[in-house]
Order: sequence, then structure tokens, then C-alpha cells
Amino acid sequence: MGRVRKIVLVTEQGHPLHNHFNKIANRLSKELNVELELKYGDYVFVTQYGDTDDLGLTWLPQMFAELEDGSVVKVLTQPNLTDMGYLDEEKDYKAALEALKPYIQ
Repeated sequence: MGRVRKIVLVTEQGHPLHNHFNKIANRLSKELNVELELKYGDYVFVTQYGDTDDLGLTWLPQMFAELEDGSVVKVLTQPNLTDMGYLDEEKDYKAALEALKPYIQ
């Protein structure tokens, strides 16, 4: 394990959650001063490193971090909703930052 080398966002531009995840990924990239890599429709990457359902199917978007040693860790694979069922960008940003905590110093 090592420090974060880059944030990887696997998404689709037309996906309803694309902008939400993209804003968080851009914010993390800028604040951590690391590269942001966007992968469009890369289900192979998501299958290898991301979350899947009970049938082994994946979904987009999912966010990851590539570490200095080349390993990949999950950062944010599903949105966190408010009590009213709305997207919460700040809540998701904090969840992503918490997932990255062991890899940033």
C-alpha cells in the first residue's frame, strides 16, 4: 500500500449520477493535488476493482484511487442519500475522504 497517485472515476456522461460523482472526484483531485482519470464505460475495470450485486453485475459510476504501488482501492461506489432521499454532495465527499484517509498523509 502507499499514498494516492490518482483518483479514477468510471462513469458514463449521460448517466444521471455522472455530474454528482464528477464534482466529488474533481474536488478530491484538486484538494489532494493528484491526477484525475476518467474512464467511460470501463466495466472491466469496475468488475475487477469495484462493487457488484448478488449476480456479479456492476454499475456506474464508481470512484477509486490508484496508489503509488499500483494497487486500486474503492473510494465511493454508491451515493449516500439524505433522509429525504436526495443526493448529498457534501456527505459523499466526506465518505470518499474517509475511505482515502489511510492513504493520505
